[in-house]
Formats: sequence, structure tokens, C-alpha cells
Amino acid sequence: MKQSLLSDLQTYRAQKRICVLATDLATGEQMLMLDPKSEKTELERASMAAVKADKSQTVTTEDGRSWFLNVFNPPLRLAIVGAVHIAQPLSRFAQETGFDVTVIDPREAFADPVRFAGATINHAWPDEALQSLAPDTRTAIVTLTHDPKLDDPGLHVALRSPAFYIGALGSKKTQAARVERLTAAGFSTNQIARIHGPVGLNIGGKSPAEIAISVLAEIIQTLRQ
Repeated sequence: MKQSLLSDLQTYRAQKRICVLATDLATGEQMLMLDPKSEKTELERASMAAVKADKSQTVTTEDGRSWFLNVFNPPLRLAIVGAVHIAQPLSRFAQETGFDVTVIDPREAFADPVRFAGATINHAWPDEALQSLAPDTRTAIVTLTHDPKLDDPGLHVALRSPAFYIGALGSKKTQAARVERLTAAGFSTNQIARIHGPVGLNIGGKSPAEIAISVLAEIIQTLRQ
């Protein structure tokens, strides 16, 4: 590998950015593709499929060249807006399944590191916090506060991002009101349809831990299927 390519790869990995190292198995030619979401070329499309599968693989392009696509995915991330009771088990369960968790809540009494061991705590307003987090295709976002003043700014950023999952806590009535507000804010029907609301798989969960399980299960289902 060329030194310049290795340097770029190390930089991208340090920045936790999605990248794929493509190697021509016949010639040894290598190229590095950073977050190949444009999918303009056949190799980019194959790279994006490998990224989504989270698995390095060999592909043959139409010109007969065989490439080994070495996927370097950053850790999965979960941003939780609202340091409420459900957020505690959700943070813990998500960390146990490999997610880097960030809990966002400007209310410092709620977003306490003691309550959320192992998670990153961000006391900025949700839109500011999510903008600094820069959600990518390896990021899930869940809003849990039930307060439009906190949830909606976060959803505005989430809906403009490539996050693979967006969920919002609340009843069907709450979701209907949320849709009205987001529509008034200029979001399209297709954009709003990205929100899983009411959040979580319908397993009949009642306790905070059971609801957290349903949310995490839906996140994993969306990621893998």
C-alpha cells in the first residue's frame, strides 16, 4: 500500500468516517473510497452494498476486474434525545450491542453521567448537539422527551441527515400532532415517513426496560433487514 493511501486510511478511521479500500486482485491497484454514498460507478455501488452489509467481500465488475472491498465501518452510534427513564436501559442495552451512545438533554439534572455510565453526555440543545454529532448512515436517532420544544429541533436535524433510523416516542395521537408540526415546518411526506412513531416494535412493552428493548429491536431490524 502506498504511504499516502495508508495515511488517508488512518486519518479517515481516526475521524470515524466510513471508507472502503478497493484492491484489484490481478494488478494490486488500490483506491480508497470515502463514504461512497453517491454510487455513481459500479465499484461505488458495490462498495456501498458492502458497507450496508458491514462485510468485506470480493466483487467482479462488468469489465472483468475482480476487486476485494475491505470495509472500514466506524462504530454504530445511537443518539438519544431526552435523558428520561426509558433512556437509561436503552443506553445500557445499546452499548452492550456495540453502539457508541450519546445522550442529549440540556437539563443537566436529567443528563447525569451517573445515570448513564459509559455514554457520552451532551447538554447542548438537541439541534446543536446533533449537528455537532454529524449523523451518518451508521447513526440511529431516538427522541424520548415528549416535549416538542426538545424533540422537534432534534427531528429537524435528523430528517435532513442520512441516519439509518429515526424514532420518536409517543402515542398515535402524539405522532399525528408531530406530523402536523413537521409538515408546517416544510418537511415532505416522504421525509416525515422516515420517523418510526410510535417508536419500537409492538411487543406490548410496559416498563421502561421493556420499551427500551422494543426500541433497540426495531433499530437492529432496520439496520440488518
